[in-house]
Amino acid sequence: MKKYKGGIYKNLLKRSMDFILSLIAVIVLSPVLLIVAILVRVKLGSPVLFKQRRPGLNERVFMMYKFRTMTDQRDDNGELLPDSVRLTKFGRFLRSTSLDELPELFNILKGDMSIIGPRPLLEQYLPLYNEHQKRRHEVRPGLSGLAQVSGRNAISWEDKFNLDVEYVDNMSFMNDWKIIFSTIKKVFVREGINSQTAATMEYFKGSKVGDNK
Repeated sequence: MKKYKGGIYKNLLKRSMDFILSLIAVIVLSPVLLIVAILVRVKLGSPVLFKQRRPGLNERVFMMYKFRTMTDQRDDNGELLPDSVRLTKFGRFLRSTSLDELPELFNILKGDMSIIGPRPLLEQYLPLYNEHQKRRHEVRPGLSGLAQVSGRNAISWEDKFNLDVEYVDNMSFMNDWKIIFSTIKKVFVREGINSQTAATMEYFKGSKVGDNK
């Protein structure tokens, strides 16, 4: 895997901008964070935060934080019910407004994530990526990214990974701000939240043989 390298923006200014913007966001949105936390506790129970290991820069694994959006409903055998059943109306609202993503601001403050970058995916996907797809880990994962403003969960995995790598190859101050403004617009429009065939996004099972763009 290539190392995280590039110009002044990639190596220095981007991280400074991430820290300043996320700190301001945490301060300004602290009432929203508190209200959402209380509502999650009342409507979905404990724990309020959903924590999961995700691979980041250079595939280094970190603990990502989100607000919980699903219940813990299980069948008679103790197995969790499908996402479509456990994802409540309130949980759908949190996802459609991206309020569930707000705790990731603390991941950005810690340096695990960036404001803009490829979304951090499941750790179990790491062995499934081809060499082209692995390049998404050449930069810090983001709260939002090019794939999110280009369709989010409504586009295929292959398209999503291609957009991730396109971002890696074209990272710049101007491109990041274009994505930030596009993200704000997407949040208000609430489009591309779900895939066409599932309540969330289907699990990635690997690319087709020979697909190593």
